Amino acid sequence: MQRIIPNLWFDHEAVQAAEFYAGIFGGKVLSTYGEGPTNPDGEKQPVTAEWEILGMRFVGINGGLNADGSSVFVPNESFSLEIDFDDQAELERVWHALIADKGEPSECGWLKDRFGYSWQLVPTVLMECLQGPDPAGAARAMQAMLSTSKVPLDGAKIRAAYAGTP
Repeated sequence: MQRIIPNLWFDHEAVQAAEFYAGIFGGKVLSTYGEGPTNPDGEKQPVTAEWEILGMRFVGINGGLNADGSSVFVPNESFSLEIDFDDQAELERVWHALIADKGEPSECGWLKDRFGYSWQLVPTVLMECLQGPDPAGAARAMQAMLSTSKVPLDGAKIRAAYAGTP
């Protein structure tokens, strides 16, 4: 049983987010509940949507907007979702899917999806190199990660940096 269930706040797009994430990760929307705020077309949306991806449950809460039409809550980098990948092609597929339709690439392999949530997609080789026995290699691997801008992290480049090969 999963005891910690992340709850993500949306203006009125919790169901769309659940479908978006489930589609990318091969998960499923589990349920929706209640009658919450309206979308821009004036249609009532559920209060919550629950979904599962990568064996983990999430809940999206439709919180509506402030009286002035601004978002009640805006996601920021103080909360991010990290996923480790053994397969570079899968990391890149997920990275590009998450930035599609108004997502934003960022530094160090991070990105924001179209809902404003930050993701860290990490090749497993990164931690292997950062925790490896060669401190100079670990520093080079860290620099390779830190110098990555607006593209996915590349496990082969990180491994090459650790080894000191171009």
